[in-house]
Amino acid sequence: MLQPVSTQPYSYRLDPAVPSFPEDRPILIFDGKCVLCSRFAQFVIRHDPHKQFRFLAAQTALGQALYRHFGLNTRNYESNILLDEGRAYLKWQSAMRVGWRLGFPWSGLAGAGRLVPSAIGDRLYDVVAENRIRLFGGREQCYLPDPSEQDRFLA
Repeated sequence: MLQPVSTQPYSYRLDPAVPSFPEDRPILIFDGKCVLCSRFAQFVIRHDPHKQFRFLAAQTALGQALYRHFGLNTRNYESNILLDEGRAYLKWQSAMRVGWRLGFPWSGLAGAGRLVPSAIGDRLYDVVAENRIRLFGGREQCYLPDPSEQDRFLA
């Protein structure tokens, strides 16, 4: 079972620094200046025909407030965050939960990935995250969605 970083669902609602936002679908918060992270968001968009996910760049005011709420670094955005049913999933668990929600064949890959202990998966995630800009590149400005995708993005 994938464990969220927060055990209290919707804990961010009690944080006055976090503005309210639509919570009707899972939200993937990603580093909009990282090419790898932006491509992951684009991958999810392409493979999510039911449009179940919303997206949020970490560099937005809401993204930064949520990163601070969950005790994450707002300088290098070391992890994406998946908010799903009010709970936050990070790193390996976030990626596996996204894959699981996308359905076949991605759910099969995520199912196999769930066999990897979280400590090992998170360490693998950390190695990629620490080197992602050097390996995949960065952007001066945040990723801007295509106008046809705009309704899936918050902020």
